Amino acid sequence: MTAMLAFYERLGFRVSEDYAPIVYSVCFGDNRINFHAPKLWQSEEFTLRGPAARPGCGDFCFVWDGSAAALATLIDDIEAPVITGPVERQGGRAGGTAVGTSTYIRDPDGNLLEFIIYPDA
Repeated sequence: MTAMLAFYERLGFRVSEDYAPIVYSVCFGDNRINFHAPKLWQSEEFTLRGPAARPGCGDFCFVWDGSAAALATLIDDIEAPVITGPVERQGGRAGGTAVGTSTYIRDPDGNLLEFIIYPDA
């Protein structure tokens, strides 16, 4: 969990330990990702999750408000290999019709992170 939280903190996320040591959260803008400690996700009593969810099954997309160069620098700084990108992709804006430029990396658990940059409207 320590490596995961440090990774997201280096990406500029705010780490919240309000519910530690069972749940840790990372916040980015108005968004939050909750990371459940193994003790919690292995419990059959914990049902507020995908029933087959395990670390590494996440696929998260974040809108990057900075430049492509700033994103590339950040990814280089945290030494995260780029999986693919920058590539043109259809994003979630405008009912899933807006096109942006996406770059994909993985976090320490193998979750896929997409950072999409939309052109100025």
